[in-house]
Amino acid sequence: MVSCNSQRDIHIPTASQSQNDYIREWLRHKEDLLRILLEMEAAPSPRNCTKCGKDGVYRCTDCMHQPLFCTDCCRILHEAHPFHRIQQWTGEFFEDSALHMTGFQLYLGHNGAPCPSASPDIDEVPLHLRPPANSKYLTIIDVTGVHFVRVQPCQCLDADSYHRQLFQAKLCASTFEKPSTAFTFAVLDDFLRENLECGTSGMNYYSKLRRVTSNVFPHLVPNRYRELLRLARQWRVLKLLKWNGFQDETERSSPGDLALFCAACPQPGINVDPDVDLDELVWKYTRTVVMDGNFKAEHMHEKRPDDQVWLMDGRGFMVAHPPYQEYLQATPHITEKSACHNHRAISQANVSRGKLSATGIGATACARHGCFYPHSVVDFQKGERQLNMDYSLSNALGYNMTGIKNVLCFYDINCSYMKNLRKRVNNSPFLHIPSSLQIVPGIGIWHVHGHKQECYARYAPLFLRGSGWVDGEIIETLWSILNIVSASTRGMSSPHRQELLDFQMNDSNFMKMIRIVDSLSRKLKAARASVAMARDAFTKLDEAVSSENCQVWSIQEESALGGRVRDVSVMDIFEIQLKKAPTVRAVELELLEAPSQRGTRQGAASWITRGLGIEESEITLAITRKDSSKYPSETKRLAMARRADRLAVDRSRFIADSQIYLAPLHQGTDADDYSSGMTDVPHHMSAGDDVVSGEEDSEGSMDEAADAVPLKMTKIAPLPLPSNFGIERCRAAGADELVEMELKLRIGQANDALHGLRIALADKAVAFRGVVQQATSYSMRTRAWQMVNSIDSSVRQQAAIYRRCQEAMIALGADTDTLTRFQQLHKSHMAVHTAAFSQNAHDHRSSNLPWFWCMDIPRTTSSKNWLTEFYRIHWLRAKAVKDRWEEEEDLLVSEFHWTMNFFKFRAKKWNKKCVSFKAAGLHGAACYAARQKAVYDRLAEQGASKWLNMSPEILPLNQ
Repeated sequence: MVSCNSQRDIHIPTASQSQNDYIREWLRHKEDLLRILLEMEAAPSPRNCTKCGKDGVYRCTDCMHQPLFCTDCCRILHEAHPFHRIQQWTGEFFEDSALHMTGFQLYLGHNGAPCPSASPDIDEVPLHLRPPANSKYLTIIDVTGVHFVRVQPCQCLDADSYHRQLFQAKLCASTFEKPSTAFTFAVLDDFLRENLECGTSGMNYYSKLRRVTSNVFPHLVPNRYRELLRLARQWRVLKLLKWNGFQDETERSSPGDLALFCAACPQPGINVDPDVDLDELVWKYTRTVVMDGNFKAEHMHEKRPDDQVWLMDGRGFMVAHPPYQEYLQATPHITEKSACHNHRAISQANVSRGKLSATGIGATACARHGCFYPHSVVDFQKGERQLNMDYSLSNALGYNMTGIKNVLCFYDINCSYMKNLRKRVNNSPFLHIPSSLQIVPGIGIWHVHGHKQECYARYAPLFLRGSGWVDGEIIETLWSILNIVSASTRGMSSPHRQELLDFQMNDSNFMKMIRIVDSLSRKLKAARASVAMARDAFTKLDEAVSSENCQVWSIQEESALGGRVRDVSVMDIFEIQLKKAPTVRAVELELLEAPSQRGTRQGAASWITRGLGIEESEITLAITRKDSSKYPSETKRLAMARRADRLAVDRSRFIADSQIYLAPLHQGTDADDYSSGMTDVPHHMSAGDDVVSGEEDSEGSMDEAADAVPLKMTKIAPLPLPSNFGIERCRAAGADELVEMELKLRIGQANDALHGLRIALADKAVAFRGVVQQATSYSMRTRAWQMVNSIDSSVRQQAAIYRRCQEAMIALGADTDTLTRFQQLHKSHMAVHTAAFSQNAHDHRSSNLPWFWCMDIPRTTSSKNWLTEFYRIHWLRAKAVKDRWEEEEDLLVSEFHWTMNFFKFRAKKWNKKCVSFKAAGLHGAACYAARQKAVYDRLAEQGASKWLNMSPEILPLNQ
């Protein structure tokens, strides 16, 4: 063997070289290293066992140089390494195998030697040892720690360079000229896994390796932390290029081409046949997206922002840096005041932190399966501004959307965000959303309850045609995955942070993809059961409603769903339409807007409203405590204790503020002298007794639950309100205006309580008719009565609040008209026959409803209209539930088809690459492509098998 000149092409690095200088040097070798990585996928030629020279079929990925073995040698040489992983040659590629396939046996006893009493079936062959000689030392970092190894490179004239020889031996050198440190592929893979799954930072991981090397003196182990960070960046990029079939940089790159997207979302040309008429079922071929911001992914200002090396800018999930910065500089931020509640995304839109270059990130994901959209994740410079989310949405809606004409978009503040979206897009040369693309706004089911009441019917997923059964909140679960590494990215350079977040999001999408079949099958089974229940519930309600009303309500529903894109207010038909009496909020607003009279302190109306709210909360808490089981759980007791503690604080502050508004009344008055008695609140009031009675109560009645506990009262300490001092003392102290204020607020509070009472009684009656009486088993009856008892608790709460209001009205000297309108609430008033709640019942016209059922209705309107309105709302919402579950079942069946098509598409794509690589003589790349094709073939086979195991009631997969 002829020695080669080891000093050729030597480049002596200077001490001033930075991390980026090393990465720039690596960029020149990137294609070469990727080619080596792919060549290692192929079998050597000739394919002989490295030990005996026979036909080699196994290679060990954990052994140095991945040696090829015959079956016997592989078994014998791994007697001391029983946990190594091996691969078997299939004729096209190496497939994962296991040592037991070679006949390997693990001997127990006799110190691991074969038992002398048994007949040995394997010849004992001593291990072949090759100690290094005439080699220089190299610091090698492996999962087993830091090692000092003497290495002897090949000295032939035609030998590869030293760093190439190391890379072929699965050692990644930290530098290219005279490397002194190398990391094994195994340790780089292990670090990426630790970072993905556990959020382990580079500092913590290398600290662990130092302790693995020497637990007593870890500080004496060489520090290669900076090299680990640099090589991990390079390794991530090589992995992504390899996973996506990029052989070299001559292939044209595009935004998001290194990212994996959802397998189950409709993508024409990929998992949807391009010849399919997408206009036939527009709702089925709808993209469902969700947007949100994450303020955990902060980023500090960089020391050298101009000296950066971007390895995959814009090719993952984060948007390309230069175009995004250009867009931000050219787009002014316009603050839009929300007509809804003051949401955090709006109120903190201009929040800036001096030490942060990014206060968080915003992203778009598919709302049904939780996969991030490629090239759609943006940085926030101040807060969650609309211009940031516009850029994210615009990029997301441009990804594989050919032929898609309808999008359901969920966002926490869509009631404000969507108003001027088209205007902002049309005014920006950087944004593009086709005008033919119809965007239907929605708000996640958890966030919509924090909006105004009308936002529920306008934006809740329940009322969005084509949404199926989704909550619109799945992106919140994705943040928890991303937050694993968010803390470690805070101080990274911008390119390093982008690469790490891209890798984390790609892994999240990958895990979704390999588990999508199991997820869809579980959802489909649940959907089929829920469809039957929803249809049954709607049918029972539909039978209780006249056919004329059904026809009118169906027309209303269709008109609203068809016109919501033009005017979202048409969805208000899903809310009660009857005019209500003034609420306590309306009265408070009227008092605040009215000019204050001389002698009245500012804020008196709000102070009295606070007092009424505290009273309501104390009454509700008292009834909740009494309705709890005899031995409530520790969690429930803690929740009630916290509520009581907050109420005690609110009460103390209210009493302290009373010195401002009722100072004359406090002179010489103790807290116990506010009134002659305490406020009465029922322990277990009989307000809900006899809510439902009649001949239909064949198997128990509502009376059983209400009469089980006798009427008892508890006392709540009074608050310093005018009603508790009495009208005479208030007048003597010159507090007449406060008396008038509280009387008006009490009327509004009474209206609220009666409205809630009516809804609770009607809900209870319908639940009894449709759930309790229809229950056919013990478990169903138990759940049904739990539902009834829960509603009954609400009945008692509203009745108790009203009784307190009526008592306060008397104490405040209400006139005869007011007391005639707000009558005393008796047990007999709470009895409502089931017939009154059934429009088709025979005695419906002859049944008499108590006085409070027609209070909020104009005198020209029949008192029965309230019940008709109640049934209209229940009918519309029950139909919406049925429709959404039917859509969910249809969508899940289609998503099964689309998922199988996606796997087949990817398999065909890799097969084409395999053929082209073979033709080009790239045997390693061809073997890897064949392996990837096999992966997607197996995923498709798994899906087909899962489909066949489903109930035969579902259509075959090939239809």
